[in-house]
Amino acid sequence: MKAAVIQMNSGADVAANLEQAAALLEQAAATGAVLAALPENCAFMGAKERDKLTHAEADGTGPIQQFFADTAARLKLWILAGTLPIRAEAEHVYAASCLYDAEGLRVARYDKIHLFDVDVGNGERYRESNSITPGALTPAVVQTPIGALGLSVCYDLRFPELFRTHAALGATVLSVPAAFTAKTGAAHWHTLLKARAVENQCFVLAPGQCGTHPGGRSTYGHSLILDPWGETLAEVREDAPDFAIAELDPARLQSVRERFPALAHRRL
Repeated sequence: MKAAVIQMNSGADVAANLEQAAALLEQAAATGAVLAALPENCAFMGAKERDKLTHAEADGTGPIQQFFADTAARLKLWILAGTLPIRAEAEHVYAASCLYDAEGLRVARYDKIHLFDVDVGNGERYRESNSITPGALTPAVVQTPIGALGLSVCYDLRFPELFRTHAALGATVLSVPAAFTAKTGAAHWHTLLKARAVENQCFVLAPGQCGTHPGGRSTYGHSLILDPWGETLAEVREDAPDFAIAELDPARLQSVRERFPALAHRRL
C-alpha cells in the first residue's frame, strides 16, 4: 500500500489553500496513494495566531470539513487533513487532525495536545495557547489500509511518551502533520522523526508546511516518509509545494520487529 505526504505553502486565502491541496491530492491519488496526509494548518495560515478564529467551524460541519470529505470520496482516497480549526469555547479553537476514509466519512479526529508556546529566538515568538485549546489526553490510533495509524501534530513530536502510547496501542504507522519553523526544523526535524520511528519501530508520515507565510513566518518543509528502521523512503527536498510517496511494506515492519524485538524488551 502506498502513502503520500503533501507539502504545502498555506496562507490566509482559504479557497487558494484548498485549491492547492486538491491539486496535490489528485496527483498523489493518480500515483497510487491509498492514503495522503496534509500538513498542519493546511486550510489556513494567517498573519496572527488569532486570525484562525475567523474560519473556525463547528465539529462535523462547515465548508472546509466538507471539502475534505468530498475530495476523499471523489478520489477514493483516505485523507488526513493535517489540522483544521474546530470551534472550542472562549474564542479558541481545537487544532484538529481529521481523518477521512475513501468514502468521505470522518473516521477519526485528534486534537493537538501539546501547544507551541515558545520563544525561538531573535524575536520569533509563538503562543498557540492564545487561540488554541489543547485536546484531551486521549491518544488516537485508527485502523487504515496502510496499518494502524497513530495521530499527532507538530509540537507533539517532542514528547516521546505520546508515541510510546501509540505503539502500546498497536500503531504501526505514525502521522506528524507539521508547520515546523525554519529554525527549529533545521535543528531537529529529521532527528526527532527518526527517533520516533526507530524507538517505536513504526513507519512515519510527516507532511510539512514550507516557505514564507503571512506575517513573515518561515516553515521548514522537508516532508518525508520513514520506515521502522529510521530510513528515509521518500522526501520533498525542494522548498515548494509538492508531494512524496512510498510503499509501506508490512513485511519490512515485521522483519524489523522480529529481528530487533525492542518493544517486547521494555521493562518500564
